[in-house]
Amino acid sequence: MKRIILLTLMNVVSCGAILHSVQPAFSQSSAHFRGLRNEMVTRYIQGEGVKNPKVLSSMRQVPRHEFVSSSLKNRAYQDLALPIGYKQTISPPYIVAYMTETIDPQPEDKVLEIGTGSGYQAAVLSALVKDVYTIEIVEGLGKKAAARLKRLRYGNVHTRIGDGYLGWPEEAPFDKIIVTCSPEKVPRPLVDQLKEGGMLLIPLGERYQQVFHLFKKEEGQLKQNRLIPTLFVPMTGRSEEKREIKPDPLNPKIRNGGFESDVNTDKKADNWHYQRKVTLIKRGAPEGSSYLEFENEQSGGMSQILQGMALDGSKVRSLEMSLQVSYLNTVQGAKTYQKPGIIVHFYDSIRRNIGQAYIGPWIGSRDWHLETKKLSIPPQTREAVIQLGLNGGTGILKIDNLKIEKSE
Repeated sequence: MKRIILLTLMNVVSCGAILHSVQPAFSQSSAHFRGLRNEMVTRYIQGEGVKNPKVLSSMRQVPRHEFVSSSLKNRAYQDLALPIGYKQTISPPYIVAYMTETIDPQPEDKVLEIGTGSGYQAAVLSALVKDVYTIEIVEGLGKKAAARLKRLRYGNVHTRIGDGYLGWPEEAPFDKIIVTCSPEKVPRPLVDQLKEGGMLLIPLGERYQQVFHLFKKEEGQLKQNRLIPTLFVPMTGRSEEKREIKPDPLNPKIRNGGFESDVNTDKKADNWHYQRKVTLIKRGAPEGSSYLEFENEQSGGMSQILQGMALDGSKVRSLEMSLQVSYLNTVQGAKTYQKPGIIVHFYDSIRRNIGQAYIGPWIGSRDWHLETKKLSIPPQTREAVIQLGLNGGTGILKIDNLKIEKSE
């Protein structure tokens, strides 16, 4: 299971007695892909703050294009989630690198991954730890991932089809557990299977409101550290049956549209994920005390935030969106779609993108003012993702008090 929303040092750095036995036997398919991997790491991973040299090395080595369909290979090294079938996606490269760095992988670690998906995260971990045990609940997806990992000769990755909620008790305890799907609460079996002193990284929360939590097991109890907001597909099976708070697709809402909440004081707006080149400004806001400022100098650079929501287009036919906007010297990027503004992406029941709605573009310079627009919702829509920012354009964009309401 992998995310819906919204990424190779020249050779793997020696890491004791582990790396020599797990070097994948695939060949670099071409200088083209190798160059794209290097660019991916430099731009989307190092450029966004990942520093661990061994993690960067693994990201440069693993051929992400082998983990997506042939029709998507040309997009494999963009910082995007991509569909892999069965309503699942491969996580963006930055998220894979971020999660890998966060658990601080060591050469003798035994790692449990919940949610194999395409197998990409397990492949990245393969060169960094002793063994990876990975579980996928979707049988067809799990079989494909197992065959792919075997073909690429990731010999220390062990796969299983099953409900990740239950973990892999026969192989416990684990030094690290990494979860690439989101339950509402930490499954108790995973706590029991985590070694004393071990770490567990997991996205927790409501269906469209999740936060990475890093737990360390001390004297049998989990000590919690709240990290950044994120958006993953739900952990299905037993975990989903236990979910207490369900999405409400008939009453879509923007969470923290005034950008006032920053519970862990990390200078990032809560409830918004995949934040790039955006700053939470806590002075001079047109509404309340805070607003967002996007700034980008390189055409095509990512400067954005995202938020997902359940939305039933068969019942909710249109939405009224409003916000306060200011911009300075904003310019469209090199591509025609790289324009400062809002893009609302609509998805159907199997998470296919079925259309977009736009507010903007905001080009040039203008002081704070109110923008409103009525958006038509495709009837097949079952969820939506709001993308707000410069979107590949350049300049400075300021946003505050974003709201949506159902309209007739």
